[in-house]
Amino acid sequence: MSVSGMKKQFHKASQLLNERLLGAEGTSLDEDFRIMEQKVKMFNALLTELLSRTTELLQPNPAHRVKRSVLSSVSRITGQRRTTGYPQAEGILGNCMMSYGQKLGPSEFGDALMEVGGALQQIGEARNVLEVSVKRTFMDPLQELQHSELKEIKFQLKKVHSRRLDFDYTRRRRGKVVSADVRQTRDKFVSSKELAERSMFVVLHNDVDRVSQLAALVAALLDFHREAQQILLGLHDNLQTRLTAASNKQAQRFRSKQIQLRGDQAGTAEFYQQPSEPAPLSAAGERITVVPSRPGRLVPADTKPIPDTPIPDTPVPDAPVLDAPVLDRPCCRAVYSFQPSHDGELQFSEGDIIVLTGRVDAHWYEGAVGGRSGLLPVNYVDVLVPLQ
Repeated sequence: MSVSGMKKQFHKASQLLNERLLGAEGTSLDEDFRIMEQKVKMFNALLTELLSRTTELLQPNPAHRVKRSVLSSVSRITGQRRTTGYPQAEGILGNCMMSYGQKLGPSEFGDALMEVGGALQQIGEARNVLEVSVKRTFMDPLQELQHSELKEIKFQLKKVHSRRLDFDYTRRRRGKVVSADVRQTRDKFVSSKELAERSMFVVLHNDVDRVSQLAALVAALLDFHREAQQILLGLHDNLQTRLTAASNKQAQRFRSKQIQLRGDQAGTAEFYQQPSEPAPLSAAGERITVVPSRPGRLVPADTKPIPDTPIPDTPVPDAPVLDAPVLDRPCCRAVYSFQPSHDGELQFSEGDIIVLTGRVDAHWYEGAVGGRSGLLPVNYVDVLVPLQ
């Protein structure tokens, strides 16, 4: 800085101290200028807050925002251009569903997971398009306004206040300086004030550009939500179709697998799997089926066991065609024939349709078939319509 420049800075500091400490009165700016100056400061704060909140709308996760900022800074320093997209929440959820849908394999639920995951990935891609559109049509113009016009206005206002101090100091020393210097400092102050006032007026009264930028933001949001709605509506229709198809399919019933045990004489003996202990051997070496004791009474020790009916290797025949009235009531189909060994038990043959009237405990049902009623073991039947 030159000597004359240092002298000017000293004079301005002297004038500022006189005004702040000694109460000297400086040249006051008109009311309109001060109002516009306050509006420009408020407008600058508005743009800063608006850009920050818009970024939070497009990228709600602060950790990912910081990570992207760090990667961008490192790439700029190293000279390697590396573009890392923001991981959208819909895309992350869609990838999760797609991954586990593939692991589940071909099934209604697995296929539905794959379909929903694909739709969510499409919504994530649409959100990426929204981010690019909002940045180009809304954020970039506001950042350009803040970094160019508002920055220039801030510099002009600083120059106005600096030249005002210079003019007041020269005017205060009117008897010690020539009038030409006073007139020169006044002209510089007036020209700076007019230039700053004109720039502030242009920024504050350019409503067309500001409203058009807001309209661009709303249009981008509308396009995104419209596309997301179309994707979700199509997905909802497909899921309803899948739900109807799955409801119309015949329900699969659980069947216990046969267990083959090597017998003492007959090679292998097949029997119906029970959750209790293995069936004992009879005196002749045959496997017998242990029928659970009826509730409320004891089975005598000398009760003759009932030999188990061997299960043929041929597949179980399909269930007979049932009348609609039977299916309207709780019923079951006999898997094996049953011969009662105590009073109150119900005799039935394999394939009989038995109407269920109640359940005594975990091992016995109450039912009726052919005009007869009684108790029947749970592990001898396959329930078609369960009890309510």
